[in-house]
Order: sequence, then C-alpha cells, then structure tokens
Amino acid sequence: MSRVILILSDALRYDVAVANMGFLGHLVESKLASLYKIIGELPSMSRPMYETIHTGVSSSVHGIVANSIVRRSSMPNIFQSVSGAGKITAAAAYYWISELYNRAPYDRIDDKEIDDGSLAIQHGRFYTEDDYPDIELFFTAAHLIRKFSPDYFLLHPMGMDYHGETFGSDSKEYRNHAIRQDMWLAPLISEWMESGYTVLVTGDHGINKDGAHGGTTSEQRDVPLFCIQPNVKGRGDTGQVVSHLQIAPTILKLLDVSIPETMKHPPLSFD
Repeated sequence: MSRVILILSDALRYDVAVANMGFLGHLVESKLASLYKIIGELPSMSRPMYETIHTGVSSSVHGIVANSIVRRSSMPNIFQSVSGAGKITAAAAYYWISELYNRAPYDRIDDKEIDDGSLAIQHGRFYTEDDYPDIELFFTAAHLIRKFSPDYFLLHPMGMDYHGETFGSDSKEYRNHAIRQDMWLAPLISEWMESGYTVLVTGDHGINKDGAHGGTTSEQRDVPLFCIQPNVKGRGDTGQVVSHLQIAPTILKLLDVSIPETMKHPPLSFD
C-alpha cells in the first residue's frame, strides 16, 4: 500500500514535457520512473477531463461534457472512494475541482480553504484565477502534505494552460514554463518520494499553436504519464500508450481501496 500524489498539470503536452522537463527526464533515463503516453479522452477540455481522470469513465458516461456544466460529480470517484475508506484526502487545485467533489457552485470565500472531514476533499486550498502563480500553489501543496500527510493528494497547477492559451504551444513562454514547473517540482518530488509517496505526473489535455484545445488532434490530446514509486525501480520510457481511464483505478489500487465497478479499465501494473 502506498500514499499517492497526482500532479495534474493543466495543458501539459506530451512532446513538450518530454523535451523540456529535465528532472522528470532524468528519473526516466535513470529508470527511477516509468513514462507512458496517454492519448487523451475527448473532448480535450478541462472540466470533462478532470471528471474522466477521477472517475475512470468517459464524458458521455459521467455527463460532464463541457466546461460550462457546473455540478458535483454523480459518479464514484477517487476522492469519494478514498475518503469513504477512512483515508485522508487533500488538494491544491483550481476551483472547478472543488465544484466537482465538494460543493457547487463555488463560494470564493467559504470554499477557498477547507478543512472538513465530512467532505470528499477533506483539506482543500483552491484558486480562481488562471494566472495564479504555480510556484505559490506548489508551496501550498507542500505545506498541506507536511501538515496532514494525506493518503491521496491532488496538485493541479494552471500555468501551462495559461501560457499555452495566451501565447500558443509553439512559443518560448509555453516551453519555458514547462522547464520552470520541472525545476520547481524537482525538490518537492524528491521530498515526497523520501516520505513514501508514489508520484504521478500527467496532463488533462494538450494545446495547439493557436492556443486552443477541445479537438481531436494529437497536439490537443497527447499528454505524458510519469510514474515514480519510492524505492521501486522504474521502467524508463516504456513506449506504451495507456488511457486516462486507467488513472483512477491505478490510484485506488495503489491505496488498497476497492475499485468501483464503474471503473472498468484495468489499473496499470508497474511490476
């Protein structure tokens, strides 16, 4: 059994992550991590993919088919399953995560900082502005992890999405922000590995040169999945293509929490 941190970097494209995130690349090269490619589910939009990643089902099943749909999740999901098993959940994330798994609509005052054991996300720190600094969010995450030692933690930065939508994917701003995210995360991931956490790094969708996403092209769909387990040898660059639908059952398996019947895709095996 492990504790798990999911780093869901909004709009982190596969090719940009592999080319620019040197610390994660080092872990892969040294076989301290495993790298997979995900051809993302559709539509390649944020709120539908948050729900797909956390429920393990497609948008036509869970019903969050557009960013404009504001309601709580109606499907079994990671936060619900983990908290229901008596374990600790936490998140530092964009406010749409709060709306999906705690309360909707989001109250900018009452819901910004949550410490409530009755909620699916028991310890939450949420932000509402797309340009909220990733570095500040990372420190918030590190504080929550040190303070509460959650079994499942979601870290959800928006910086890649903001720079991609503002400048396009074929821009120094977008590429350089991937370098910065990697640089800022490197010491934190090292600390979390030493504390016994399995760390997964992925994206919800990609982005194209026009700064858009939502469509079917590889630029808008392909995202990485880096899997880092403490004291376990990785497989390096596996060359495998896996599914967004496997993330939720994989996390529940790592946490030794029962996988709901709705999550029909098999969890990943890191053996």
